[in-house]
Amino acid sequence: MSPPYHCLVCLSLDHWHLMSVRNLSFLLVLNLTFTNLTGSIPAELGRLYRLRGNSLSNTIPTAIGNLTRLEYFSLTENQLLGQIPLQLLSNMHNLGVISLAGNRLSGQIPPYMFKNTPFLTAIDLGNNSLSGPIPRSLSSLSMLEWFSVEINQLSGLVPQFMYNKSRLQTMILTGNGNLTGTFPINQSFNLPMLQIISLDDNSFFGRFPVGLASCQYLQIIDLGGNSFMDVIPKWLTKLTYLEQIFFGFASLIGSIPAALSNVTSLTDIDLSNGYLEGEIPQELGLMPELSYLYLGGNRLTGHIPVSLGNLSKLSFLSLGNNQLSVQVPMTFGKNADLNTLDVSQNNLEGNLNFMSTLSKCRQLQIIALEYNSFTGVLPSYFGNLSTQLTIFTVRHNKLIGGLPVEISNISSLEQIYVSNNLFTETIPESISMLENIVLLDLSHNEMLGPIPTQMGMLKNLQKLFLQGNKFSTSIPRTFGNLSLLEDINLSNNQLSSTIPASLFHLDKLIKLDLSHNFLVGALPIDVSGLTQTDQMDLSSNMLSGSIPESLGQLNMLAYINLSYNSFEGSIPDPLRKLKSLTSLDLSSNNLSGTIPTFLANFTYLSTLNLSFNRLEGQIPEGGVFSNLTFKSFVGNDGLCGAPRLKFPPCLDRTHSNNRHYLQFLLPVVTLAFFAIVIYIYLLFKKKLKKVEGRASVDPTDVTGHQIVTYHELVRSTGNFSEDNILGQGSFGKVYKGQLSTGLVVAVKVLDMQLERAIRSFEAECRVLRMARHRNLIRILNTCSNLDFRALILQYMPNGSLDMLLHGSESTAKRLGFLERLGIMLDVSMAVSYLHHEHYELILHRDKEA
Repeated sequence: MSPPYHCLVCLSLDHWHLMSVRNLSFLLVLNLTFTNLTGSIPAELGRLYRLRGNSLSNTIPTAIGNLTRLEYFSLTENQLLGQIPLQLLSNMHNLGVISLAGNRLSGQIPPYMFKNTPFLTAIDLGNNSLSGPIPRSLSSLSMLEWFSVEINQLSGLVPQFMYNKSRLQTMILTGNGNLTGTFPINQSFNLPMLQIISLDDNSFFGRFPVGLASCQYLQIIDLGGNSFMDVIPKWLTKLTYLEQIFFGFASLIGSIPAALSNVTSLTDIDLSNGYLEGEIPQELGLMPELSYLYLGGNRLTGHIPVSLGNLSKLSFLSLGNNQLSVQVPMTFGKNADLNTLDVSQNNLEGNLNFMSTLSKCRQLQIIALEYNSFTGVLPSYFGNLSTQLTIFTVRHNKLIGGLPVEISNISSLEQIYVSNNLFTETIPESISMLENIVLLDLSHNEMLGPIPTQMGMLKNLQKLFLQGNKFSTSIPRTFGNLSLLEDINLSNNQLSSTIPASLFHLDKLIKLDLSHNFLVGALPIDVSGLTQTDQMDLSSNMLSGSIPESLGQLNMLAYINLSYNSFEGSIPDPLRKLKSLTSLDLSSNNLSGTIPTFLANFTYLSTLNLSFNRLEGQIPEGGVFSNLTFKSFVGNDGLCGAPRLKFPPCLDRTHSNNRHYLQFLLPVVTLAFFAIVIYIYLLFKKKLKKVEGRASVDPTDVTGHQIVTYHELVRSTGNFSEDNILGQGSFGKVYKGQLSTGLVVAVKVLDMQLERAIRSFEAECRVLRMARHRNLIRILNTCSNLDFRALILQYMPNGSLDMLLHGSESTAKRLGFLERLGIMLDVSMAVSYLHHEHYELILHRDKEA
């Protein structure tokens, strides 16, 4: 039978029952934890004088201080606001435990809060926003066993009496940041019962607290995030009861003492992110209970001890970001419980044969080998690793080959980083079996061939990085099936198709980068599916048509780069909706019309480049235009604007003197117009015979979109006959050839024995493929394989300028002053374009003798 309410010992209430407890004079325990009560706690609770334990939420009423018989007081993990009442514990003489942790309390801890609580054994004020110093009233608590104020904003010195609590077992001051002072010396340190001390992420300084040597029950030392100015004391190795040592994120200096291995009960060692030097002691392999070893972020040198393979219980090993060298030992296979292996950012070298032993580590989830000097291939037995492996990173090494086909055996893989190696093989189709892959980074290698269409089966893929390779042909249309894709980068490859319309329907895509390829055709009319896209870079391709008006529906867009294409038409008016735009680059296209004035209203727009188009009219003022220079508009001869932009001023049609200027200018303009017409007519008549019979379609444009094979070049140049040589340079020879289409071309064949010739080929392709200037020769196409590289250039039937000026009597041509002046102007205009107007800086040299 249930006891009557007036004798109730424990009662749980909803917020609407709260007022009914005020007459329960014999209530001993009231539990309101995790009830999310709203409003204030009634002051009537202060009349429950027999209450011994309670847990409240929301606010702390001052009347609770009248609960003189209270022994256990917990308001943990609620939503309490405001300050701790000054007299909260003033009458609670029997209180043994107080916990206000996990709330949103602010202000200082009342200075006399603990003056009248002699029996207090546990204080937990952690995870709030308390500030100010640790109160000195704590000095009277002789029975204190647990004290935690972690993750607050406390500051000032820690009172010395805190290091003289004879019963204190746990002291946690972690994560305040501004608590300071020196570590206590022997004379002021007397914590014989101490088991846990955590002072990390504060501003303590000085020598290691040698008083810890007397703490025979010590289990955890966490002093990270401070500035230690001494080495690890040797006496620390004599603490036989020590179970865990945490020095993480500390500025420890010196070396790791070999005698540390004498503490055989140690399970966790964290000496990370300091200034430890020297070698890792072999003796660390003699600690049978060790399961966690974190030595990363120091200056350790030498080799990885073979003895670490003896740690049968080791689950976490991180030696990253040191200066370790030589090879990885073959003994890690003995660590059957190994979960994480991190040896990244060292000077390790040799092949990856040690991975064969890791197949015995069936719990392995993370392997980090990045930023070393590993060579050779990624072995096929990679597929024999743990079926729990989720992260594998080997980027920034010197591996060759490619991904092994056996990678499909590890379907648990979620993240693969192999960028910045020397891979040359194609992506294996078996990669489609990695059904859990979230991130795939193959960037900055030399990988060839098409991108497998099977990659469209990677339903969980969120980030795909293939940039900086030599992938060719088309972007798979199956990429439209990657519904979770957030970031895709295919830039700096040799892709030559149209962009699949399905790519513009990925509604979770944030970043899209297809720049520096050979993509052709128009963009889809509807690109509105990219509702989350923040960055879009389609620059340096061969895209044509108009900019889609639906681009204006992508409200999240902040960065757009469509430069170095062949877009036509005007800048779409719907772009006025892109209020979040910070950078817009439409340079080096064929855009016409006026510059939209709405661009001046974009608050966040800081970068704008409209150069080298066919824009006309007045350059708007205000907004981003206030900070732009001539460089942002150069190459648009029809623009006018402020003198500082180096454009002619715009005519003011409302000026009262317009009629006067027209009367003066009209006859001059009329005469000039007729003179120009006559000149153009004579010039056209003179050149009419030269262009008579020429096809309406420039065959060079057709050649640029066709694949020219090696055998075609052999045939067209007469097997590279000496009779067809047009010239010879530092890196190869130039032949005259006639393609099967009838087009006469110049074929520059590079000497593959010269490494500089290969670099010259890549540089010329990169620079001249997107250079557009009437005084620069065009690259029509290329032919490249492992043993042969050639550039297919426009053929100049009149020979070289050198021949015209300095050739024999039969080849030299007498040029008049005006002709020579015209040549110099044309050459200077081409050089000026390369130096100042091209989208990237170009350095060149004179022809070698």
